[in-house]
Amino acid sequence: ETAIILCAGYGKRLNPITLEVPKPLIKIKNKSLLFSTIELVANLGIKRIKLNTYYLSHQIEDFVNKLENYGKIEVINDGEEILDTGGGVKNIIKTTTDENFLVLNPDTLWNLGYKKIILEMIEYYKYENLNNLLMVVHKSKSYDTRFDGDFSMDNHILSKNKNCNYIYTGCQIINKVILSSIKDKKFSMNEVWNNKLKNSSLFGFESDQEFVHLTDIEIYKKLLKNN
Repeated sequence: ETAIILCAGYGKRLNPITLEVPKPLIKIKNKSLLFSTIELVANLGIKRIKLNTYYLSHQIEDFVNKLENYGKIEVINDGEEILDTGGGVKNIIKTTTDENFLVLNPDTLWNLGYKKIILEMIEYYKYENLNNLLMVVHKSKSYDTRFDGDFSMDNHILSKNKNCNYIYTGCQIINKVILSSIKDKKFSMNEVWNNKLKNSSLFGFESDQEFVHLTDIEIYKKLLKNN
């Protein structure tokens, strides 16, 4: 029912652009990263979107307030300090009675080509009665060839070993229960994943799309040049 888009970060690796513009509002092919993410969510039929903000939050709020026909979008500020990815998600989850969430990082260049794979991912999550599911892609499909893999995967179970050939794409489905054991206000989703990895209960779903991630200024310039 609800998608969460993480928009609080500083985007320091994209300085000097992000000194004036928050990373989610950087444009590629005349579309901001955030708009492409919202457009995808709307096409999935998800009616509610919650964004977290911190850095240059007023720009994101202004952008969202001008949008029409993209469902109910609520902006939730991290507060007095940036809460990192896990803390940001937990802060948002407090504002709703929903149990399950599609969580997206707008650092990835999302497009409507992802609609099919995300819908399949949602069905798999429901059918297997999971509480987490990460969209991953084989590193051979990454536009940024510098990426090392994050995980290995065998029959949808993620692990870490010498042959980590799968990259996390910035899309996951989670149940709020997986955050309940962490009492810290500020923490990374990596902490949650590491807890799950310990008992082989972190799950992956493979994407067949080219993975384009706006990593840093080098990739930004390359994308502009090639588009």
